[in-house]
Amino acid sequence: MPLFNPEVEQKFLLQAAAEICMAARTAPKGKGKDLLVTALVDPQEKKALIERMNLIAERDGLAFFSRDAGNLERSPVVILFGSRKDPLRLPHCGYCGFPDCDAMLEAGGTCSFNTGDLGIALGSAAARAADLRLDNRIMYSVGKAAIELGMLGEEVEIAYGLPLSVSGKSPFFDR
Repeated sequence: MPLFNPEVEQKFLLQAAAEICMAARTAPKGKGKDLLVTALVDPQEKKALIERMNLIAERDGLAFFSRDAGNLERSPVVILFGSRKDPLRLPHCGYCGFPDCDAMLEAGGTCSFNTGDLGIALGSAAARAADLRLDNRIMYSVGKAAIELGMLGEEVEIAYGLPLSVSGKSPFFDR
């Protein structure tokens, strides 16, 4: 009897997703402040993401959202990564373009360290997926749809998706 089949591959993908989330969690963060939110998307949520991505494509004229929705359909596992919006309040920082954190918050801006830390975590996550030889692709489009659907909570306004696949050919290759 073969050791690998679709059911076993799904089990291994879920185990890999946990390892990928751990890699993101342990990535360095500004002031050691952990604002990372991770979520494994269940089948109903995946369907909602695909529908929302197609809606965004039509509503906003962004064809790549439909292309990415097609990639998501062919990905058995999808992980969401987001950052809670909470400035680090470093004195005299200004990286966000505002004089201080209060001015940034009043204007509705985002702390540069929130986005930077999320990027570092995403890099760690994608690197772990690559270490495991999983097809993967960081997608802004998945994150935007997740934000619109409120999948990561009210505090999260920055997110990305990381679909995973195990197949003879990566669904993310011919884009």
